[in-house]
Amino acid sequence: MANQLSKKRWYRLVPIAFITYSLAYLDRANFGFAAAGGMARDLDINAATSSLLGSLFFLGYFFFQIPGTVYAAKNSARKLIFWCLILWGALAMATGMTNNVKGLIVIRFMLGVVESAVMPSMLVFLSNWFTKHERSRANTFLILGNPVTILWMSILSGYLVDSLGWRWMFILEGFPAIIWAFLWWRLVVDKPAQAKWLSKDEKDNLQAELDIEQKSIKPVRNYAVAFRSKVVILLCLQYFLWCIGVYGFVMWLPSIINASPDSNIVKTGWLASVPYLLAIIGMLVASFFSDKTLRRSIFIWPFLLIGAFAFYGSYLIGPSNFWLSYLLLVIAGGAMYAPYGPFFAVITEILPKNVSPGAIALINSMGALGSFAGAYIVGYLNGTTGGFGASYIFMAGSLLISSVLTIIAIKGSRQKI
Repeated sequence: MANQLSKKRWYRLVPIAFITYSLAYLDRANFGFAAAGGMARDLDINAATSSLLGSLFFLGYFFFQIPGTVYAAKNSARKLIFWCLILWGALAMATGMTNNVKGLIVIRFMLGVVESAVMPSMLVFLSNWFTKHERSRANTFLILGNPVTILWMSILSGYLVDSLGWRWMFILEGFPAIIWAFLWWRLVVDKPAQAKWLSKDEKDNLQAELDIEQKSIKPVRNYAVAFRSKVVILLCLQYFLWCIGVYGFVMWLPSIINASPDSNIVKTGWLASVPYLLAIIGMLVASFFSDKTLRRSIFIWPFLLIGAFAFYGSYLIGPSNFWLSYLLLVIAGGAMYAPYGPFFAVITEILPKNVSPGAIALINSMGALGSFAGAYIVGYLNGTTGGFGASYIFMAGSLLISSVLTIIAIKGSRQKI
C-alpha cells in the first residue's frame, strides 16, 4: 500500500509542480536575453538602468512573499497560484509591448510581486504530501524547474530574439502561463484529505506519518518567536549570500558570453544552457543521497564552496582564456544549484508545522533581497569596470561566506540533520 501511495503522489503531483515553477522561472529569467539581444538599444537604456531593471523583479519579490505564503498555508495554495499564473503570464507578455523605461520599471516590479509567493507556497504544498524521507527529492523536482527551464529557455530565447526580436520572445514565452493556470486549477487539491484519487486508508496513513514527524519537533508559539531564533536568522543570511551568487550568474551570464570574441545571440543561447545541464545532474544526485542518509549539511556547504572556488578561478584566468574561464563558470553554475533540495528540506525538519511556512517565506524573502543585490551589483560592476573580474570576486566571496554559515546554522539547530 505504501509503495502504491508513493507512486500515485509522485506521478500525479510532481510533474504539475515542476511545470508550474518552470513557467514562473521562464518569465523571470528571459530578461537577460532581452538585455543581451537589443532591448537596451531599442529603449535607450544605459548600463545603470539595465542593472536596475534586471534586479527590480527581486525587490517586488522580497516585499510581498511572507503575506502570500501565510495565505497559502492558512487558506489555499491552489487558489493563490492560480491567480499568480494568470497575472505573471500577462505581465510577462506586457514586457514585450512596452515602449518606455518607466513602464518597464513598473512591470518588472509587479512581476516580482505576483511571483513572490509561488516558490514558498509550492514548498508548503509539497510538505503536505511528502514525508521527511521523500521531501528533499520532492523539493528538488520542483526546483529543477529552474535549471531545466533556463537550459531550454536559453536555446529557445536565443533563436526567438534572433528571428523575431526580444518583444516577441516575451510575448510567446509569457502566454503559456495563462493557459496552464486553468490546468493547475483542475488537476490539484491542497491536501491529501481532499484528493478523490486516494483511498481513505491511503489518506489516513499519509497523514499519520506526517503527524508523527511533527511530534519530534518542539512547538513554537508563533512566527515572531520563530523569526527571532538563531537558526532562522543564520539561514536567512546564508540564503541571502547564496542568492547573490546564483542570480548574479543567471541574469548576466548571457551578457558575459555574448561579450566574448566571435559570439552572437544564438551561440550565446547554446553556451548559456550548459551550466544548467550540470545543475540538473547535481540536484538529482544531491537530493537522492540527502534523503537516503538524512544528513543535509554535507550536501549543501561543499557545493557552495566549489562554486566560490570556481568563480575565483575565473577571476584569476581573466579574459585571456575564454574557454577555460567558461568551463569554471559552468562548474560554478552547477555547484550553486545542486544543494537546493536538501536546503529547503532542512527548514521543514527543524521547525514545527505551524511556523515553517512563514520561516520558508522569510528565508526566501532574504534570498530575493540577495537576488536583487546580486543582479544589480554584478550588472553595475560589469558596466563600471568594463569587465567581469570584479563581479567574479564579489560572487565568490558571497558563496564562501554562505558555505561557512551553512555549517554554523545547521550544526546549531536542535535536531541532528
